[in-house]
Parts: sequence; structure tokens; C-alpha cells
Amino acid sequence: MEEQEKKQRNEKNNWNIRPYLAIGLTSFLVVAASISFFFFVYRFHGVAQVMDRLAVILQPITIGFVLAYLVTPIVNFEERHLLPVMQERMKNKRKARRLVRGLSVAGALLFVLIIIAVLLQMVIPELYRSINGLIGTLPRQVNSFMDWLNDYVSSDSNISGYLETALTKGTEFFEEWAQTEFLPQTRNVLAGLTSGVIIAVKLMFNVIVGIIISIYVLMSKELFIGQSKKIVYALLPGKKANAVIHTVHKSNEIFGGFISGKILDSLIIGILCFICLYIMKMPYSVLVSVIVGVTNVIPFFGPYLGAVPSTILIMLANPIKGLYFIIFILVLQQVDGNIIGPKILGDSTGLSSFWVVFAILTFGGIFGIPGMIIGVPAFAVIFYIVKKILDYILKSKRLPRDTRSYIKAQKLDIETNTLICFPEQPVKIQKPVKKDEGKKEEKKAEKKEEK
Repeated sequence: MEEQEKKQRNEKNNWNIRPYLAIGLTSFLVVAASISFFFFVYRFHGVAQVMDRLAVILQPITIGFVLAYLVTPIVNFEERHLLPVMQERMKNKRKARRLVRGLSVAGALLFVLIIIAVLLQMVIPELYRSINGLIGTLPRQVNSFMDWLNDYVSSDSNISGYLETALTKGTEFFEEWAQTEFLPQTRNVLAGLTSGVIIAVKLMFNVIVGIIISIYVLMSKELFIGQSKKIVYALLPGKKANAVIHTVHKSNEIFGGFISGKILDSLIIGILCFICLYIMKMPYSVLVSVIVGVTNVIPFFGPYLGAVPSTILIMLANPIKGLYFIIFILVLQQVDGNIIGPKILGDSTGLSSFWVVFAILTFGGIFGIPGMIIGVPAFAVIFYIVKKILDYILKSKRLPRDTRSYIKAQKLDIETNTLICFPEQPVKIQKPVKKDEGKKEEKKAEKKEEK
């Protein structure tokens, strides 16, 4: 007894401060995080300006990484075919790999530049001819409309009076608007044009710097991958690091498969559109095919975004052919959505139609057209990560991971840890009534009515 009392006294004297330090540190971190969050929300505009400024500064690096990521499949394809040939002819394998890497990078970038130049060569002359055609045909169309209007108005004096007063008021409004609004704004327009030219020059400079950065990234991409993995394994425990590396590989698989497949799909759609429009003798066939092919990169909404300006262009030249084009584009998109797209893309994202539309609208509303392009694979990665986390939690709780198991679930039996489903209601099958029995029932009903 005395020894136990001594131990208790010693424990009281030897006061352990560690739990109180942990509580104090946790409280401090919670308060600091709350203040930081409040400051972030309260000064959101300042944070947004800093982020925009940082995005402008890092624009060349972003362009370089994006270009390197898009060109990597071409570089890998060229290396697979060039490396065995060079290793046979060169004794030093290290020099052979460096030479093949340089040739592959140069060939891939040259291939991309040739495609861009060909597209510009196809689009710019066609666009120039289209604008000239519109300038030539539009006055005639306006004159024919005015002749028709004069013939129609001359038969009715009331309509001519209304039109005369409307034109007078419209002319007065236009003169007042030109004096008060248009002329003072011309200086702003000139300043805007000057700033637009400066922005275009800066963008071209950033693109050139981005191409140089992409060359450095492609030449030493294995080194960057190794450094990234080294940081992950240094900062995280083994299991978490493996999970991060696996998630990055899966994200690369989703992004790479979707983007390369979508580019190939859009190229096929553009070629098919050009062939069909050429056979149908549609106006502006080259320009319309390029618009349809480029906008097809945007999932779900892209074909319709490209069909609207294309329909307007064709209708200005020939309204009947514009109607034919609407029917054709609907058929082409059905072929793409049901045959070509599934064959090329397959189930690369693993998302249902609802989540595809949700991803496009959400990312498009936040990031614009780039968000509409990368929204589906980005949301597919988020969906995959959330699914893996939920599967891990359900596995730790020894619950089923299949979604169908929860459709008819009513509650969870805590004692047995099993899901209890709603009881299925039996379907009542009515027995066929015989003729004699039917007559007897009718007689009984008649007797009841008589009583």
C-alpha cells in the first residue's frame, strides 16, 4: 500500500506536459487556419490578382510543358523505330540514344509546325474568299430585300407612314449615338488596338520561349520524372508514395488516351466532313470542315458550337444548302457519337453522360474553352481518386464496394455488419375467369342490386 501511494505521489509530482502541448498546438493551428481562410475569402480579389499575375509570368513554362506533353507520343513513336537502327550503326549506345532523342524531338516539333502551317494555308485563303463573297453578295441581297419591301409598302399607305416615322426616329437616334457615344469611344478603340498588338507580340514571344522550354523538357524528360518520384518518396511514407505514383500514372493514362483519341477523332471527322461537303457541292467546304474538325475536340457541345457559324456561312450563300448542311451535321454527329468515337476513345474516362456534361459545364464556366477541352479527363481523374478513397474506406469497414449493392439498401445491421434491403413486393397475377363463373358473378351482382 505504501509503495502504491509513493508511486501516485511521484506521478503527481512528475507532471506530464506533452498532452497539454499537443492540445495547445492543435488549438493554435485551428485558429491560424481559420484566420487564414477568413483572410483568403475577405481579400479574394487580391489573391486572384496575384494568381493572375503569376499565371502571366509562368505562361511560357505552361506552354512549354503542355506542348511537351502533347508531343511526347510522337517522340516515343519515332524513338521506337529509329533507336534500333542507330544502335546497329553506332558503337556508343549512349551517343546513339542522345542522337535519336534529338532527331525525334526535332521531327515531332517539325510535324506539329507543318500541320499548323497547312491548316493556316487552308483556312486563311478560304476565309479571305468568304469575306470577299459576303462583301459582294450582301449589297445585292439587301437591295433585293429593299425592292421587295418597297413593292409591298407601296400598296398600303399606313405601313409606309409607319416605316417613314420609324426610319426618321432611327436616324435621329443613330446621329445622337454617334455624337455622344461612338466618337468619344474611338480613342479607347485605338488604345485597345495598340494594347491588342502588344498582347499579340507578347504571346508570340511566350510561344517561342515555350517551344524552347519544351525542347529542354523532352530532351531530359526521364530526369524530370526521376526527380519528381524522388521528392514523393522522400516526403511521404511508402504506401502513400506508392498511391501517389499510381494515381499519377492513372491520370497520365486517362489524359493521354483521351486527348490523343479526341485529336484523332476530330481529324477523321474533319476529313469526312470535307469529302461529303465536296460531293454535295457546298460553299466554303474547306473552311467549314476545319471549323467542324477543330470544335469537335470539345466533347458533347463542340460539334454544335462549330455547326452554328458554319450554317450561317452556308445560308448566306444558299439558304437551301444551309438546311441540307444542318441535316448532314446531325447525321455526322450521330455517326461520330455511336460508331467512330466509341471505337477510338472506348471507355477511356469511365464517366457516364451526366458526369461528362457536368464536367464540361463546370470547368468551362471556370476556365473557358480550355476548361471545356480538359474538363472531362480532369474530372475523370478526380472521380477515380474519390472512387479509390471510398473503396478503401468501405473495405476497412467490410462493406461491399459494388454500387448495385446499395440501390435497394434500407439500412445497415450494426451487429452483423450487413446491408438490409427493402422487401420485394410480390406481383399479383390475376387468374383468368371462366365463362360460367363470370355468369354466376353477374347474377349475384344483379340479385344484390334488386335487394
